[in-house]
Amino acid sequence: MLNHVLVPLDGSELAQSALDHALDLIGADSKITLLTVLEPQEVALSDFYPSTIIPRSNQDEKSTYAAIARAQSYLKRLAQDIAEIHDYKVTTLVEVGVPPSRIADMAESLNVDAIVMSTHGRSGISRWLFGSVTQKVLAAAPCPVFVIPAKTRAEIKSRELAQSNSS
Repeated sequence: MLNHVLVPLDGSELAQSALDHALDLIGADSKITLLTVLEPQEVALSDFYPSTIIPRSNQDEKSTYAAIARAQSYLKRLAQDIAEIHDYKVTTLVEVGVPPSRIADMAESLNVDAIVMSTHGRSGISRWLFGSVTQKVLAAAPCPVFVIPAKTRAEIKSRELAQSNSS
């Protein structure tokens, strides 16, 4: 059994499917950290032109705070759901940055035993265009990464649906 796992979540049901697997990997008195990483919505011109200082608009700042608040609320709700069923220590974190590097950085700073995450199952041109967060986390992670394939979740839902229809 693992003592501390990190579960990156993006708000999708597919990402949440990793939670079931993470809960199976930890034992009594274990800790689970739920993490959402929000990508910055803009690229600062100062990244390209160091002498130029471009102030962020008030609207951008408000939308960032709103996104953080929504992510915190989402994670808090999941943490409460877990706490109702299990006796695990659940913490939540919302970070802003590039998801793969923030996930790896948080895994290292929290000294977790493993990262448990799902993949969105993209392939072909979609994967090439959007990249794979999971693949980048695998390359940068300081600990083992348990990857839950997208089709596994679909198979589980199919079985659950079949069981509920047969009852």
